[in-house]
Amino acid sequence: MKKFLVLYRAPASAFEKMRTATPEQQKAGMEAWMAWSKKSASAIVDMGAPLGKSLRVTEGATAPIANDLGGYSLLQAESKEELAATMKGHPHFMMGDGSIEIIEVMPIPGM
Repeated sequence: MKKFLVLYRAPASAFEKMRTATPEQQKAGMEAWMAWSKKSASAIVDMGAPLGKSLRVTEGATAPIANDLGGYSLLQAESKEELAATMKGHPHFMMGDGSIEIIEVMPIPGM
């Protein structure tokens, strides 16, 4: 099986809406994630976590930057297309304008 980095993206307004959700809305969101994780257990290598704010580091400086990343997971499947099929109805889409990016983790030759 191949491994994939899955990035959960959404505009800042969607993350703000999630941050200010009522306890009932937060509970419903977590229940949806737990239901998806049970259904997709065979694909999950690492459920991942939410991501915080970014700091860009260059040779000469560091600076905070804005991005649309909200979280990540490490999943496995035979192909990106197979994994994409497991994303149908994913709870991340409850955010509205969210998207999911699937990136293959390539093996390092000789390791």
